[in-house]
Order: sequence, then structure tokens, then C-alpha cells
Amino acid sequence: MSMPKGHKSQFGYATVSSEEGCRGYREIAEIMTDDGDKMNHSTARNVFLRAMQKIASSVCNSYEHGEADKMAQDPRFQSAIHEIVASI
Repeated sequence: MSMPKGHKSQFGYATVSSEEGCRGYREIAEIMTDDGDKMNHSTARNVFLRAMQKIASSVCNSYEHGEADKMAQDPRFQSAIHEIVASI
């Protein structure tokens, strides 16, 4: 998902590698490629964002809010999902 030239995200961009125990998109892509799945870092990011969009879509349907695409890309939402999953 490329951003239009001059696009600035309101809340910045999530950096998954900044959290303890997390890997960046490039590292994930290298592991997937080593395991036999052809993947590059942008594909890893797109797969991640599609998963976030599915979660956001369910949340939006529950609360009658129609901004799942924006919510999935919001680093605050991604961080909240990370906290939930890490606590399990």
C-alpha cells in the first residue's frame, strides 16, 4: 500500500521492531523465504495490514463505526492489538 506523494499520517507509522520480542517486516520476510514461502518486506507488511483490517472490521461492525481501513493502519490500534495478544 503505497502512500500518495506528500501524504502524512496523522498518528505516524507503526514500527513493529521497536517493541520487545517483535521483528520488522524485512526480518519476517527473510524467515518466510527461508521456510519456502516467497515473500518480501512489502508483502509482509501488506499481509499484516490485511489481518489488522479484519480485526478492525469486526470492531467497527460491533460499534457501528465505518473506518476499518484507517483504524487498521493506526499505530495506536496496532499497539493495542499487540498488548492484547502479548497478554494471552
